[in-house]
Amino acid sequence: MSAGHVLRVARPTDDLATVAAMYQDGLGFMVLAQFTDHEGFDGVILGRPQHPYHLEFTQQRGHRVGPAPTQDHLLVFYVPDGAEWEERCVRMEVAGFRRVPSYNPYWDVRGRTFEDVDGYRVVLQNAPWSA
Repeated sequence: MSAGHVLRVARPTDDLATVAAMYQDGLGFMVLAQFTDHEGFDGVILGRPQHPYHLEFTQQRGHRVGPAPTQDHLLVFYVPDGAEWEERCVRMEVAGFRRVPSYNPYWDVRGRTFEDVDGYRVVLQNAPWSA
């Protein structure tokens, strides 16, 4: 992969409107695109225009996908500034995410784990990313 490429993480949901609102409000993402009845699928793509990653949520009409397969399916966002991290953690709960203990205790040392209505989890890590 090279500079200029974009990563999109896509996953299904049984409640597209709720999930999209949670991630939009909790993480401060914008709706970049939406589609309705694209061969039986509805979807929304969230992100920020200048960021090289997007989240795509889809819902297939007449099909149930159920909850997340494990508690260790994570999206991890590194937020190094303490004040911003605290504010983002509050926004996650206000948006409807439930704060939960991490399945892997590593993420509880400098982060907080939040679960959406489908059981998928987001970690806000209060640290800069480093290899």
